[in-house]
Amino acid sequence: MASDESDFYGDDDLIVELEAKVVNFNVSKWWQDHEAFEMSLSPQPKSQSEELSQYHNPYAGDAYARQLTETVTAFLNRLPPSTTEASPDHSWIWIANPYIKRKSKNEAGNQLIRGGEDEVPEEEGADIASLMRAGEERLHLASSFISRCRRPGLPNALVAQESRKAGMDAAKDILDLAKNHRVTCGKWMLFCTAFEVDNVWEVIAKATANNELGIAAKVAPKYNVDQRTERLICVYTADFSDTKDVTRVAEKLKQLGLIKTRPLYYKPDAYTYLGIASGNPWEIRASIYDTRSLLRK
Repeated sequence: MASDESDFYGDDDLIVELEAKVVNFNVSKWWQDHEAFEMSLSPQPKSQSEELSQYHNPYAGDAYARQLTETVTAFLNRLPPSTTEASPDHSWIWIANPYIKRKSKNEAGNQLIRGGEDEVPEEEGADIASLMRAGEERLHLASSFISRCRRPGLPNALVAQESRKAGMDAAKDILDLAKNHRVTCGKWMLFCTAFEVDNVWEVIAKATANNELGIAAKVAPKYNVDQRTERLICVYTADFSDTKDVTRVAEKLKQLGLIKTRPLYYKPDAYTYLGIASGNPWEIRASIYDTRSLLRK
């Protein structure tokens, strides 16, 4: 009876035949015979459209935004914020994180809202209209309560205390509404002089394109009618309630040398849609985070 080993390798004649093939095997001839076959299996270079299809740009076709067909350096040379003038249709220069998919600007609902056209396109499923209706109602309630507190006869200290509390309660409710309606974008706001804006913007643009910051960034171009000495740059994150990601972006900005003596402030887009800015009548802080407290160690 044949052994288990002979069953595995074959009978004696087969073994002799295989050993002869091994001895006579010509490596050079084998490569020569199979070279054409190997060449046909070699990977073909992808076309530019195939390479770009794996990336995303909600600002495709926007003349004041980086296009995927250009390098970041070419984009920066084409639109330097220090000298690029704003136009009626373009009040910001944009760059998107190409690794994160977002709704196209042309399909975004916030582009139809006054002031919303200056914000990053909302995420899929966001209901900005419902947030604004509910948020405005909540602010109206806060205004009514504050007005009643200010009636004659109440101590000023009590009025101030109750007014602040009314504003804080309204702010919490608005952020809850924003979360429920999936209006979650927010931005770190950085101010720099017109003399340094090109250099600062270059650092932020390159980090955004390399997936090191948030979902997008924008910078204010030159306004001839407004001779302001500072320019605003905004770095967007996807979710203001994701403090881990918000902190990560702040830490990266610090690592890039962009946080010095002045802290940066973070504002949710929901506040922008509802017109909650500095000095608002509800005494709501216009920002919900700052780098001084968030990065305190």
